[in-house]
Amino acid sequence: MTGRDFCDRRLILSGLLAAALPTIATAVEQKPTNVVATDGEYVSANGIQIHYIRTKTEKNPIIFLYGWPEYCEAWRPVMDRLAGHFDLITPDLRNFGWSDKPAGDQPAADCGADILAADLRAFADRLGLKRFGIVSHDVGAYVAQRFARDNPERVAGLFFFNCPYDGIGHRWAEAPHLLQTWYQYFNQQPFAAGLVGASRDTCRRYIGHFLTAWSAGNPAAFEPVLERWVDNFMRPHNLQGGFNWYISTNAARRAVIEERAPAVPIISAPTRIFWGRLDPSIKAEWTDQLHRFFADLDLGFCEDGGHFVHYERPDAAAREIRAFFDGARPVWTDRTP
Repeated sequence: MTGRDFCDRRLILSGLLAAALPTIATAVEQKPTNVVATDGEYVSANGIQIHYIRTKTEKNPIIFLYGWPEYCEAWRPVMDRLAGHFDLITPDLRNFGWSDKPAGDQPAADCGADILAADLRAFADRLGLKRFGIVSHDVGAYVAQRFARDNPERVAGLFFFNCPYDGIGHRWAEAPHLLQTWYQYFNQQPFAAGLVGASRDTCRRYIGHFLTAWSAGNPAAFEPVLERWVDNFMRPHNLQGGFNWYISTNAARRAVIEERAPAVPIISAPTRIFWGRLDPSIKAEWTDQLHRFFADLDLGFCEDGGHFVHYERPDAAAREIRAFFDGARPVWTDRTP
């Protein structure tokens, strides 16, 4: 290569870079600038300290509620994709993550859906949220339903991923499905937390089993963060805290399975459900009774998602959440005359 050829190539590269710079600058300028990220904040609500993460803007608020075995970081990929579009808030539930665990390592029926819904109301009050959207799945879906029935005036709209509800009935306990739900009974045993938490390896094997097996659309979804999940559940009281959810809800779960659960009011809030078609735990075909429990329901399916749609397919999850809460159905202001 001659010196002239080298100079010519440098000129060509310089021109290409100069042409690209406006595009790069535009992309940087389009990144939301009014976002304030908050990690590790606490509020005192309903007698406990509740930890939360928040990506705050002056836009409509959405609270995210996760399931088991999760903690607040479960919603991080979706929150990252929605930053700047909504005021995004994920609390750690009582007995989960970094929030208080009043019973410590003692098995206790201290965190049923009624208690967690009361926590949610107190938490929203402390943050000054009068009306807000809720995104939830699994354990969080039970809490969202109870909250919506108890506090309909506070709910702008409900968005669920795979949503357990009373209409599933006896199907929870059909013999073939017990291979999926056995953990609900194991987690209630007084020795369960001690066995699972005997070492990082036993915790990794147990928690990792569900994160992999239930992520049927993307079994590797949690691999990059698995050690962080182990860190979370190896913290004092976190295993027993989560297991206490199953102790707290055992009687209600049994009533649903035996189809003697009391009738509940139909939920009137605008509702969107985006169900992972491949979920082996809460099956897509169990959506057949949803119309009996939700008056204003729009049901769709993530065809390549399992139980953790929000983590397996965060792009699709964020797109669906934004489309719903940016749409005409959610009610962000009080329409009472």
